[in-house]
Amino acid sequence: MAVDPFVVGVARLRTQLGATKECHVHGPFDPTGELKAPSPGESDVPEGDDVSFDGILESIPNGIMATGTVRARWIGECRRCADPLGGELSTDVKERYLVDAAPDDEEAYPLEGDLLDLGPMVRDAVVLELPLAPLCSADCRGLCGQCGANLNEGECGCRAPSDPRWAKLDVLRPE
Repeated sequence: MAVDPFVVGVARLRTQLGATKECHVHGPFDPTGELKAPSPGESDVPEGDDVSFDGILESIPNGIMATGTVRARWIGECRRCADPLGGELSTDVKERYLVDAAPDDEEAYPLEGDLLDLGPMVRDAVVLELPLAPLCSADCRGLCGQCGANLNEGECGCRAPSDPRWAKLDVLRPE
């Protein structure tokens, strides 16, 4: 039976209100593959890559507070020129785990017994932090709409198509 690296024992921590425990865990982002980006144009964590959580677990009334930083690598494509790109993301988290959390409570994660599963919190933090439409640079010129050439590498020589609604006036343009 494989051990989930994001499941942490908190039995001793829960015995004293206000007690704290350092926590450093890392493991695969999406071992089941259910969070894979639905299209190639979206950013994602590379398959098989580890994500990490470094922080403090603190005993609070009726649960645990997890405060720390989630880190992961990401990959994607530039939304303008389709070149591959990637980077590191780092986001701060502060989330509650409650013993009697209602299933529809979006403000807290459930704490069942003396095991705390940090996996859903880590995955939520990464998914929310992934760039929706990454750019290779702010001045990326993208692809030519006619031939598909990357305009960052130079002009392609294509002429803009004429609009048939204005075709009669084209005779007035200088060559």
